[in-house]
Amino acid sequence: MLEIRGLRHTFNPGAPAEMRALQGIDLELERGAFAIVLGTNGSGKSTLLNAVAGSFVPNHGSIHLAGDDITRWPEHRRATLIGRVFQNPFSGTAPSMTVAENLALAAHRTRQGGLGRALSRQRRGEIAEEVERLGTGLEGRLDTPIGLLSGGERQALTLLMATFERPQLLLLDEHTAALDPKGGEQVLRLTQEIVSRLRLTTVMVTHSLSQAVRLGDRALMMHRGRVVHEWSGIRKRRLRVDDLLATFDEVRGAELLDGSAAEMLERQYV
Repeated sequence: MLEIRGLRHTFNPGAPAEMRALQGIDLELERGAFAIVLGTNGSGKSTLLNAVAGSFVPNHGSIHLAGDDITRWPEHRRATLIGRVFQNPFSGTAPSMTVAENLALAAHRTRQGGLGRALSRQRRGEIAEEVERLGTGLEGRLDTPIGLLSGGERQALTLLMATFERPQLLLLDEHTAALDPKGGEQVLRLTQEIVSRLRLTTVMVTHSLSQAVRLGDRALMMHRGRVVHEWSGIRKRRLRVDDLLATFDEVRGAELLDGSAAEMLERQYV
């Protein structure tokens, strides 16, 4: 389904602000896999999602999705295959448009015809049914401008918009980080329900160790643009927060040792 090979990207190459964001990422996800990506700030998590989504063209490597080489596809073309939910609940929606209009636009993404056709009586009925699945009561507020909703309600609808046409791949970029605990828990519940029901291939970035333990069937830890640890199968099912904390300490310790060794060599030969 998703195949990434030798992905590398450096921002501002040759400049004082050069940053090697991705340093040789290899990743393969089967259809229906749910991978959690975690790591500290600057580890490359969101950069990896941006590369897959088409926010930039990587310097090296390839990205294949559902048999297509999308490495150099523009972002708008990939949007027909990829659904994405951002951290900010106000991203990806038109706040002055109603709940029904926003969802109609999301459904219209892979179809032809005007918005009037997208909001036909049949489509409006389908939208109401899908919104009712959210369990938020918003099916009775389809004519409410989406900008008047709470952060949790809006993010729930954004998740529905991203998955309305069952994308080949769903990207979740810390999509509960800006929500209050109640709203965040509601969106996580909806995430599990939608991903499971539609059997969506999903990559979710998070800072939350508890989310990394609870969700998904694979977990990847990134550090300095590389995947440094991976858990799948029974190892993922048995994964605990303490295991992740220990692994973080191990990674940091190895980095400190590498830095000390480099400093010793520099002192010896300079």
